Amino acid sequence: MAEPFSVRVTVRGYETDTQGHLNQSVYLNYAEHARWSLLQAAGISQARLVGQGVGPVALETTIGFRRELLAGDEVDVTCAFEWGDGKTFRIRQEVRKTDGTLAAEITAVGGIMNLTERKLVADPRAVLKELATDPGVFGL
Repeated sequence: MAEPFSVRVTVRGYETDTQGHLNQSVYLNYAEHARWSLLQAAGISQARLVGQGVGPVALETTIGFRRELLAGDEVDVTCAFEWGDGKTFRIRQEVRKTDGTLAAEITAVGGIMNLTERKLVADPRAVLKELATDPGVFGL
């Protein structure tokens, strides 16, 4: 199996809390950044999604915090899609320091919403595959 998509992020001082470690809400920002970076790598822009009348939606997110991150730490945020047969898909992500230390595990459930009907599309995999110039980034 190929390595999952990954993006590098440096923890900024203003993202830390009073204990000096990365604020828990920022992990969500890092995960979202990696997901949008993956879409870009696949050739899908926000404008293209909206132009096709669809958009990604987050339905559930779980974060397991494993090790603290401090200002200046560099991390790699991975992103791997898991496809089923229904209207949703799962995204597994890891936040790892460059030395390999696992800082957090993030699991999300998402879908693709028809922006006119305000309902999930029946086959999100097909929609993303059609829109992508490089569907392999999604594991398709």
